Amino acid sequence: MAHRVTTIDALGPGVFRKLRQELGVTAFGVNAIVLPPGTEWFNHFHHRQDELYFVHAGTAGFEVEGDSFELGPGGAVHVEHDGEMVDPADVDRRRRFSGGDLDIIKRRDLK
Repeated sequence: MAHRVTTIDALGPGVFRKLRQELGVTAFGVNAIVLPPGTEWFNHFHHRQDELYFVHAGTAGFEVEGDSFELGPGGAVHVEHDGEMVDPADVDRRRRFSGGDLDIIKRRDLK
């Protein structure tokens, strides 16, 4: 059985790190999103896609079908359906982010 091994750090710097190519995965997408402390990802909802979120370090907040929860290190959640942005302004922000503009990531108030 063939296999490939990598680490998130081996994929280099940046927020969006593509594991799919590095691991030779062809059946589904695999990405690591490494956010600086105090930032938040784009709020979106789903219709037709499976996503698996795994929190390696820090915390991540979720709202799924009215249920809000936070996961810490080692936490995981499986969400079915396809993504759509909650805030229409995030469509352009996500496009700019994908093009390398990391300054558009929202910062949360750290109190």
